[in-house]
Amino acid sequence: MTEQDIRSILTISLMASFADGSTSDVERDEIRRVAEGLGAGGVDVAALYQDVLLKRVDLGDAVAGLATPATRQLAYEMAVCICNADGVRSEAERAFLADLAGRLGLDAEASRAHEQQAESIASAPLGAAAAAPGTAAAANTQGTSRASSMSDAQMDKAIVDAAILNGALELLPESLATMAIIPLQMRLIYRIGQSYGYQLDQGHIKDFLATMGVGLTSQYLEQAGRKLLGGLLGAIGGGLLGGLGRQAVSSGMSFASTYALGQVARRYYAGGRTFSTDMLRDTFQQMLGEAKGLQANYVPQMQEQARSLNPAKIMQMVRGG
Repeated sequence: MTEQDIRSILTISLMASFADGSTSDVERDEIRRVAEGLGAGGVDVAALYQDVLLKRVDLGDAVAGLATPATRQLAYEMAVCICNADGVRSEAERAFLADLAGRLGLDAEASRAHEQQAESIASAPLGAAAAAPGTAAAANTQGTSRASSMSDAQMDKAIVDAAILNGALELLPESLATMAIIPLQMRLIYRIGQSYGYQLDQGHIKDFLATMGVGLTSQYLEQAGRKLLGGLLGAIGGGLLGGLGRQAVSSGMSFASTYALGQVARRYYAGGRTFSTDMLRDTFQQMLGEAKGLQANYVPQMQEQARSLNPAKIMQMVRGG
């Protein structure tokens, strides 16, 4: 994959992140932060972000920079996943993807199959007993400390197991594997909240993540961008496993972010959801630092899980199987 291919794919990905026209200021700041942090290999992602934001580049120019069917397919897959990262696609996002698919000249049947998989991941239920949208706040009171139905050891295991799984998913080349990380993080938060007696809906969990500064679109963009710039996203066959250890240590943020989210959720719901925004963000950053220190200890487990995963198994896990 050439530098021009990477530049074009990232440009299209950034366009997809703004396609619905309703990106919040918080999410826009997170996307900018991601762009500034992704610069590598001669690609100035921060400059690409400015070009997209100020409309100095159009979709046709970005598509023209993709020289092969494989890079055009990858660009489309990333755009689909970004448009689904925060839930079901809006009409504006659907229109953007239809325009993109037409310009890329992709096989219509293959494109639809990928879209359906992405929608299935984005709309997967949190759990069998998930509350209906909008009911979480009314159903649960705040301000009272609570005990979990899980023991400390069980809670620790649930958080570490989820972090290892998401670290393994980050090692896989498929774009849908990267997309599965966010729903699995949300399910972990749901499970922790449920253990403290809270029935959470997706809206509550998205707000919880946003309060900590964890945007769904920006998180997917960061994960996929690191894979792309590291030469992993879209890799084929034998090139994957040989680089697992290096990739896990150098850029495997999914282990750390999942661990940190689990530990913050544990404290937040145990304390009766009384943390202020600053407390949530400070605690998340503290736990993120702790997780980065632990991550190297779990590289063998992440590698082992990555070798056992395939798209069908990933879809089953996201659906709760």
